[in-house]
Amino acid sequence: MRWIALISLALLTACEVTTAPTGPAQPGQPQARTVSAPNGSQLNRFRQVVARVEPEAERYCRARTGRGTNCDFNIVIDDRRGQPPNAFQTLDRNGRPIIAFTLALIADTRNSDELAFVLSHEAAHHIAGHIPRQRQNAAAGAILLGGLATLAGAGASTVDAATNIGASVGARSYSKDFELEADALGTVIARRSGYDPVRGAAYFTRIPDPGDRFLGTHPPNAQRIETVRRVNASL
Repeated sequence: MRWIALISLALLTACEVTTAPTGPAQPGQPQARTVSAPNGSQLNRFRQVVARVEPEAERYCRARTGRGTNCDFNIVIDDRRGQPPNAFQTLDRNGRPIIAFTLALIADTRNSDELAFVLSHEAAHHIAGHIPRQRQNAAAGAILLGGLATLAGAGASTVDAATNIGASVGARSYSKDFELEADALGTVIARRSGYDPVRGAAYFTRIPDPGDRFLGTHPPNAQRIETVRRVNASL
């Protein structure tokens, strides 16, 4: 069915953690900036962070989720030129969790703590089961609005449009909560890996603040930083 394809498309972008500014900056936001490719030192720093965070994330994943979850993370670099600073978590066709970093994000982070926090945050998305939970939300939204359109006697094109909207709304319905949950769990993983998550979350101060928009995918940056500080203080 068409709504299955729509849900799959939503899940490919659901766990993005940060993007570069595009277009004119809003008042109080950082100005758009050009990020170059990472140099050899930055790539080496990335490898060192992965070597420390990955085993800790896998241990935490196994302890928190049990036997039913694949905790063998595959951490890769998206080496396509021109991609904005971004990191995301997805699954391969066998259910193995993949965490991808664009070259621009590796270059844009200022220290190992920022890299470690972003990596820990993305691992936390998988540990918390956000992709299957989002799939359920998207399916429910698609069925609800598509079903209502059908009951109202709408034509096929209108039903398709309603199903599309329902899948999108469903996928976004708890995305802010998912981001905050990943920030909290990511704080624990980064701390256990020997990094400072509060210093790492300072990366949020250099990206545009999404604010508190209705159906926005990310919570305000200040709320995310406060979550990291609160969880870190409790450890």
